[in-house]
Amino acid sequence: QLQLVESGGDLVQPGGSLRLSCAASGFTLDYYAIGWFRQAPGKEREGVSCISRSGHSKVYANSVKGRFTISRDNAKNTVYLQMNSLKPEDTAVYYCAADYGCPTGESTYWGQGTQVTVSS
Repeated sequence: QLQLVESGGDLVQPGGSLRLSCAASGFTLDYYAIGWFRQAPGKEREGVSCISRSGHSKVYANSVKGRFTISRDNAKNTVYLQMNSLKPEDTAVYYCAADYGCPTGESTYWGQGTQVTVSS
């Protein structure tokens, strides 16, 4: 069974950091681009970042550029999202998705999400 599992979400104070992980089971992430998305209560899901299969190409939403860093370790079958200088508006459920190009809302493979709460 093909699965993506996110972890690393937590409650953190503004200005703090978290590292989210997206681990794959049942398939090899090498063949897929991975995207991170988030959805806050009452808001639409938005794309946060995407990393190509090789890891050489990375894309970020303007709202997180300079604060978030996406990376992948294909040997560990895992993609990471390092989040620094967190703001209350980063509060959301974060999801990872896999596809042959940068994932979209129509992509097939999604994780179950991990909650990130930024609050003092």
